[in-house]
Amino acid sequence: MSVHDRILILDFGSQVTQLIARRVRETQVYCEIHPYDVSDDFIRAELGKGLKGVILSGSHASAYDEASMRAPQAVFEVGVPVLGICYGMQTMAMQLGGKVSFSDHREFGYAEVRAHGHTPLFQGIEDFSTPEGHGMLKVWMSHGDKVTELPPGFKLMASTPSCPIAGMADVQRHYYGVQFHPEVTHTVQGQAMLSRFVHEICGCAHDWNMPDYVSEAVEAIRRQVGDDEVILGLSGGVDSSVAAALIHKAIGDKLTCVFVDHGLLRLNEAEQVLKTFADNMGVKVIHVDATDDFMGKLAGVSDPEAKRKIIGREFVEVFQREAGKLKGAKWLAQGTIYPDVIESAGAKTGKAVTIKSHHNVGGLPDTLHLKLLEPLRELFKDEVRKLGVALGLPPEMVYRHPFPGPGLGVRILGEVKKEYADLLRRADAIFIEELRNFKDESGKSWYDLTAQAFAVFLPVRSVGVMGDGRTYDYVVALRAVQTSDFMTADWAPLPYPLLAKVSGRIINEVRGINRVVYDVSSKPPATIEWE
Repeated sequence: MSVHDRILILDFGSQVTQLIARRVRETQVYCEIHPYDVSDDFIRAELGKGLKGVILSGSHASAYDEASMRAPQAVFEVGVPVLGICYGMQTMAMQLGGKVSFSDHREFGYAEVRAHGHTPLFQGIEDFSTPEGHGMLKVWMSHGDKVTELPPGFKLMASTPSCPIAGMADVQRHYYGVQFHPEVTHTVQGQAMLSRFVHEICGCAHDWNMPDYVSEAVEAIRRQVGDDEVILGLSGGVDSSVAAALIHKAIGDKLTCVFVDHGLLRLNEAEQVLKTFADNMGVKVIHVDATDDFMGKLAGVSDPEAKRKIIGREFVEVFQREAGKLKGAKWLAQGTIYPDVIESAGAKTGKAVTIKSHHNVGGLPDTLHLKLLEPLRELFKDEVRKLGVALGLPPEMVYRHPFPGPGLGVRILGEVKKEYADLLRRADAIFIEELRNFKDESGKSWYDLTAQAFAVFLPVRSVGVMGDGRTYDYVVALRAVQTSDFMTADWAPLPYPLLAKVSGRIINEVRGINRVVYDVSSKPPATIEWE
């Protein structure tokens, strides 16, 4: 693989470490995330791989605790610029001779920060200025501790009334620290700051983009797989579809896709997937109808994590069974991407809190006689879509809304039953159809204006009236969100006429549902999916 200028991100366990990587990648700079406790030798070895700078992530820990996490000392010895974010700034201060203390005034959420000193990181970047001429930044804070004494050689770079040292800089050594989070969209100039750091301070080139990445990825797959056969679980979603196209480009007929119909797919999905890949792209696809197997294993199970694990195990069993029929099949390919990894393990350190497990991350048993091939594991969703376009996949497939690996199994709350799945897939199809039909003032459909939209089946019944009769039927919830990174999301303000049309159609056309509600929760505190 080509050597790119790279930024190393050291992860101290923050839930938003992956956001730092995504923002850096958006500036066309390659970056990698590694645990904070990598060795000094690892840091020095990175210099030979194009290392241009280091970013220290946030954390839930306190930097002044004796057992607190520290960056490898080599970070401050190899001569590259360093940016500390939140906890990253605090451990930088502690390690370089400053002090950090508990704050009696915690800051969580929106804040306005005053910039000081015209440092290279903030020069010319501001959201507004005060009558006194002070440059101000609108940022997002999340901290309970603060730096109380600057390390030798540092000067004040930013402040708030409750956090006198909200930013610090040693311009000569190119060390910078900010108490706020530039990686989240709530920090208005955050992208400009990160771009300034990686390009102007670190000197990185704009050499990371998906069209150029195709040839690198193809080469890497060929080198990893050799002459072996590969089996891929094709769901029809964006991730597995792009993975299939990429691997097929690399090894052609040595790839066999297994499409598992577990009875939890969207309406007419099986037919669409088979037509696209088998008929139009010439990819070998085996269609396995395992509905009875999945439904049997899920009977009586209501816990979300238990359902995910059951579905994951059943997938693995199907793959093993099908792989056994293929001479030379030694690899199981999956469409695992970065957000799957962070939500399953809290990051590669495993030190952040697990939100939910994904069936294709860390759920493979020791008895699996296949090696894993995950060509998208280090890519974010937007990068996967760009890669799909570069590979020639149709835009309507590439920009289709995400669909969870467990399918409708995690959109049916509680126990999964075939009856529930049949009702839900019809309601969901109506919702998606009307999202595509309704346009805003610019002529853009509400399907394109939302990042993810779907219906959720609620295992509760409510009283209703249809005609002159009383009904006692089920409820579905509609969920639509707007997000650029899927790490945070806002509920979509769908027009009332659209909601009315969807509700009316579902209640009238899907016998068994008599009530429709709309979910107005953002992420966080809620997740995008209900389970």
